[in-house]
Amino acid sequence: MKQEDVRDVVFRILRSIAPDTTPEQLKSDENIRKTLGIDSFDYLQFIIGLDEALGIQTAEEDYGKIETLNSLLDYVREKKK
Repeated sequence: MKQEDVRDVVFRILRSIAPDTTPEQLKSDENIRKTLGIDSFDYLQFIIGLDEALGIQTAEEDYGKIETLNSLLDYVREKKK
């Protein structure tokens, strides 16, 4: 799966859990939760949605590794190897 495809999935899921936001304007190094104002419950829904859509399993201890778009894309790339 290409990085652009993963990015599209990320944006689609973010739009579904935070419909009043514009995830596409998220800068690569911005904290996803803080920038989009996502609470912990919605962030968990985001992680679950990513896992289902991308066929990965994100361990709870890894949540802190995926705070920015860049770190999320790196994490997914490693998981998909």
